[in-house]
Amino acid sequence: MTIIAGVGGNKNIITASQRVDFPVQLVDSPEEFVESIIGNKAQAYVRGSLGASQIMAGLKNRYKEFYRASFIEIKGHKFFLAPVGIDEGDHLEQKLQIIKLGARFLEKINIKPKIAILSGGRVQDLGRSQKIDRSIAEGELLTEITRNKYPVKHHHILIEEAIHDNSNFILAPDGITGNLIFRSLVLSGCGESHGAVTLGMDVILIDTSRSLTVEGYTRALKFAKYLMDSV
Repeated sequence: MTIIAGVGGNKNIITASQRVDFPVQLVDSPEEFVESIIGNKAQAYVRGSLGASQIMAGLKNRYKEFYRASFIEIKGHKFFLAPVGIDEGDHLEQKLQIIKLGARFLEKINIKPKIAILSGGRVQDLGRSQKIDRSIAEGELLTEITRNKYPVKHHHILIEEAIHDNSNFILAPDGITGNLIFRSLVLSGCGESHGAVTLGMDVILIDTSRSLTVEGYTRALKFAKYLMDSV
């Protein structure tokens, strides 16, 4: 049972690979990493600090649609945040697909989905700008469409309520916002990252920020191992 991880410019992934008690094979280039995935050379893959753009571009020749959901822990509460790819979740159809794939993934690892949808303001903020109005309206529409399939609640802009409500899948208004939330919680705040699962693929691919510490990469490797043993 092997995990392949990318090295890139951050040597913390090397130290992390030496701290875990299972084999990790390191590769040095995005091209080699993509070839390993396409060639099915391991049971799981961790991006490490290789450049995301090259890897995602290489994989889109085989996987036409995939999204990243970051696995975050705050004071013992664990949840997935999506989308976190800056070019993901721009349209209603993409958000519906992210919810569908996220719920399916949670069910696959025996977790009942509890989905929180975020938007750009409170109900009382309607009328302040067209952008806010569109975001809130889309949040309401997403909730209405999915409420008969999954436990889902529109928390508007109140991400703190979504976390306190023990939501295990939080949908950001778009990928840029999700990425900023991730960086605020994990790279600047008290949140701990376990990496981001890549939804829509038939392989276990854990995406990671190039800014993670040794501890962050260690958690990502252990998360990949957990999914290897569970899925």
